[in-house]
Amino acid sequence: MSDATGLLHTVRAKEPLLKTVGPPIQKGSTVLLPDAAALYDAPVTYGREGLASHEALIAGLAALEHAATVKLFPSGVAALAGALTAVLSAGDEILVTDAIYKPTRRFCDRVLARFGVTTVYYPPRATAAEIESRLTPRTRLIVMETPGSLSFEMPDAPAIAAMARARGVLTLIDNTWTAGLYFRPLDHGVDLSVQSLTKYVGGHSDVFMGSVATNDAKVAESLKAVVLDFGWAVSPEDAYMMLRGLRTLPTRLARHDASARAVARWLSDHPAVGQVIHPALPQSPDHALWTRDFTGAGGLFAFTLAPDKAPSPETFLNALTLFGLGFSWGGFESLALNCDPQFTSRLVSPDFGGPMIRLSIGLEDPADLIADLDQALTPWRPRLDSNQQPSA
Repeated sequence: MSDATGLLHTVRAKEPLLKTVGPPIQKGSTVLLPDAAALYDAPVTYGREGLASHEALIAGLAALEHAATVKLFPSGVAALAGALTAVLSAGDEILVTDAIYKPTRRFCDRVLARFGVTTVYYPPRATAAEIESRLTPRTRLIVMETPGSLSFEMPDAPAIAAMARARGVLTLIDNTWTAGLYFRPLDHGVDLSVQSLTKYVGGHSDVFMGSVATNDAKVAESLKAVVLDFGWAVSPEDAYMMLRGLRTLPTRLARHDASARAVARWLSDHPAVGQVIHPALPQSPDHALWTRDFTGAGGLFAFTLAPDKAPSPETFLNALTLFGLGFSWGGFESLALNCDPQFTSRLVSPDFGGPMIRLSIGLEDPADLIADLDQALTPWRPRLDSNQQPSA
């Protein structure tokens, strides 16, 4: 062989590959098949369909979700868009919680509407019977979140799923809050479990991905088709990073949960705080549902600043030193943001009695996070009783 041919055909990996604790990162678009028949008969014929690191991640997520089928998408938003597109057709109607993640709402209102799918929003705490009363012959899908974005309303997912199944309607749930670890929707009759792997599974705020899990064979075929038809793919490096995060998920999420509850309890007693909104706290209106269905909680919750007793949201956020100001969550770092500007997109803008702040509690020492929150609130304590300046 000439040098050109030899360099192309001799520089290949050894077979079989040496075994390591992690799967190989296979970088390749072309998949070489064993014979001519396999060209049109092999389960994987192109690298975009996923190779070793993708297969390992899918197996791990399937075990986590108790799912027969899991599909990967390049982001959480793409996973939600893919799941909706897979099961909806022109003329269909979907019922969506009014507390839905804003990008999901945007997809429903801007994209699905253009293709003849009608979206009807229902109150976040609507019962199964109340949702059933809104069903029409066109209703194809009910969309939930556990819990609702920003305001943390908890749906009665098992009851809604049972009602929907009896009526021949599919159910989908955004289950990112506990990453499928502390609540498994498919075990409760939900048809599609979607999560943004970008959050807790990735865990380090440095890689995007989403997943959709199902035990419905027909839905699985639709998901497979939509991934193929839209050309969605994730890189082998990103799949490997997600797999690495998945291995440590139980350890990290337990820390997020414990720290968040410690911070939430401390905030509950602070005079500048109106209310703390965390389903795992006994005072939450959804605590009974959380206790029944969940085995743990995430690190994401919200609280309100008491009017006339606390700084403005902007002043409070700008005073924080350990909390970053950002929209994501689920990473190692703690984050904070003002929720109120996002409530204007809802059909019914909720009134929580004061400005709402969302916190994502990371892996820092909770005592340090509490100290940061305390110093950001401390200068306004004298306003509780008078307008006098803080004493030296």
